[in-house]
Order: sequence, then structure tokens, then C-alpha cells
Amino acid sequence: MNVDNIREIIERQENLSTALGMKFISTPDDDLCMATMRVDERNRQPFGFLSGGASLALAENLAGVGSSALCPGKICVGISVSGSHVKAVAEGDTVTALAHLVQKGRKLHVWNVEINNSAGELISTVTVTNYIISSNSHRQ
Repeated sequence: MNVDNIREIIERQENLSTALGMKFISTPDDDLCMATMRVDERNRQPFGFLSGGASLALAENLAGVGSSALCPGKICVGISVSGSHVKAVAEGDTVTALAHLVQKGRKLHVWNVEINNSAGELISTVTVTNYIISSNSHRQ
């Protein structure tokens, strides 16, 4: 999945993705997108391990990038995020998230996201549901 256009939009401004150090990467697969995030002072908890909230944020942001890449001109927002954390990741490591599109409807996308440490061990599994909004129906 090509996420280059969405990545450029994200990198132009301060937001949660840039604040936590997320890097979004295109893949050759049409229903798969990827991101990495180094575990550091921006996203760790006080004991030196990756925060579970940062893992959920990585998964939700990655799924949002994927839905946005699939729906140019639309606004994609997460409406449900549910995850399980199965292993700790120490500061200094880098995690990789892979988001697989499970269901692509007109209004809802469902993603399964797996987050692994640099040794390839599973850290978290997360399911994200995104709601797709036409840009002209968005109000600020």
C-alpha cells in the first residue's frame, strides 16, 4: 500500500504521530501498511518500557494512514481500538507495526495490527475500526 502522500501530510505538522516518533512505510501489498517507532523518552512509561498507550496510538494512527491511503479526499477516524499487550519492550528498541485490512466497506474499515520488537517477537495485537467521512460533511 502506498502511503507516501499521507506520510508527507503527517510530517508537515506537529501531531501525535510525529510527537511519538512514528515512521510510516509503504508496502507492495494493497491491504498492508507498516510503521516503525523507536522506544524513547517520548513514548515510554516511567519504568523504561514502551507505554501500552503508545502502542495503541501507533496501531490507531497506522490504521488511519492505511484508510486514508485507500480513500483519498475522505476523512478517516478511529471509532474503536482494542488491544492486548503480551511482552514488554525496553527503551532503545524499535517496534514495527503491520496493519492488515480485514474489511473494507464504504463507511467502515477494520484493521488487525501486530506490533513486534526488533527480534520479531510479538508485543501487541490491536484491532482498529475506522469510520470514513466524506470531507464535505466534516465540521470544525
